[in-house]
Amino acid sequence: MRNAREFNFDGLVGPSHNYAGLSFGNVASFNNVKSASNPRQAALQGLAKMRALAARGFAQAVLPPQARPNFRLLRRLGFSGSDADVLAHAWREAPVILACAWSASPMWTANAATVSPSSDTADGRVHFTAANLNNKLHRAEEHIQSTRTLRALFANPERFVVHDPLPSTPAFGDEGAANHTRFASAHGAAGVEFFVYGKVEFDPSAPAPKKYPARQTLEASQAIARLHGLDAARTVFASQNPDVIDQGVFHNDVIAVGNGNVLFYHELAFADEAATLDALRRALSNVDADLQAVRVTGAQVPLADAVASYLFNSQLLSKPDGKMALVVPHECRENANVANYLAGLVASGGPIDELIEFDLRQSMRNGGGPACLRLRVSLTDDEAAAMHQGVIMTEDLYAALVPWVERHYRDRIEPKDLADPQLARECAQALEELERILGLPGLYDLD
Repeated sequence: MRNAREFNFDGLVGPSHNYAGLSFGNVASFNNVKSASNPRQAALQGLAKMRALAARGFAQAVLPPQARPNFRLLRRLGFSGSDADVLAHAWREAPVILACAWSASPMWTANAATVSPSSDTADGRVHFTAANLNNKLHRAEEHIQSTRTLRALFANPERFVVHDPLPSTPAFGDEGAANHTRFASAHGAAGVEFFVYGKVEFDPSAPAPKKYPARQTLEASQAIARLHGLDAARTVFASQNPDVIDQGVFHNDVIAVGNGNVLFYHELAFADEAATLDALRRALSNVDADLQAVRVTGAQVPLADAVASYLFNSQLLSKPDGKMALVVPHECRENANVANYLAGLVASGGPIDELIEFDLRQSMRNGGGPACLRLRVSLTDDEAAAMHQGVIMTEDLYAALVPWVERHYRDRIEPKDLADPQLARECAQALEELERILGLPGLYDLD
């Protein structure tokens, strides 16, 4: 077994962070539609989280924001003229499309890609597949910059492979690591990769939600497993419970999270709970690991409370003592049922013995908690040395990014501001400077 660490690449919130309520099926996003946002506060909250976890010794890095507005999308849809003309035209005729072009959703980097570490893949390289996110217009072009960014950060072809996204068609709807996790005795050991899907495109008789869309297909998950060269004996596919998708659980990471050999989940997470746990246990036996399932019942935490607090959209982090810390948002403390449950959890003597709490309200109001904000990448020491070093969170990087945010970010954006060409210029100027801070010239196509 090689020495390896799990890096969490947190999305750096962009200067156009706004609440457009574009994500049908995401209750928090929908509930805050068209309210005023605070991009500066959002970015500083995210940076504070990254800094605190890095200070604790957890491997932490930054995934840069994407350029907004997406003028390429607007021009493809018939809005022409100068940039100011395009914004004004879209604001008058199609404000929802304009909001899509300004979407803040790339900050949730759990949706950026699916990642398989080198200890799981046939060729011994780390594999990435950028998610096509084709279920929603406002996310359907994110894969262009996600692929570009991943190839800039992980450029060594001897160590890394960044695949093109899957075909952007409903049969291969892919939402990235939000529906994927990995279990292993240690980050450098061979592991089990766990894919959760919401529907089977080519089997209309398979269970599917009735109200909200299922964003991940079995076909997409299987394709990624093939691309990454995963061992079938150490790969598990499970159906998400379609009834909970219809109650606002739009991704599996809203109702379950795993790390090491621990699965922390709600009893309603999977269409067949017993079969899912059995499949994971059998797969883990192939890598000499035993599943520790931490099951939360509806009596302990009703599903509505789990969704409102984002209890399961948390991070499970391995500590040096072999125990785990659970990273949660403030909303977990403010929900009585969730707070009572968590107090008992850390006192129970189980694998999770610590809570780390952060104020992420700006992200939470837009529908993303701690788990949404990060992409997990397990890297050996040699692989970590081969990736781009300028995005690793250090005190020096934090000290550079905070004043950058304070220089370039507004403290308030309302829906009408999306028609402001000055905001677009501010965003472009911010990203030009960010390229220099991170040492990534040419990261963005800003022409």
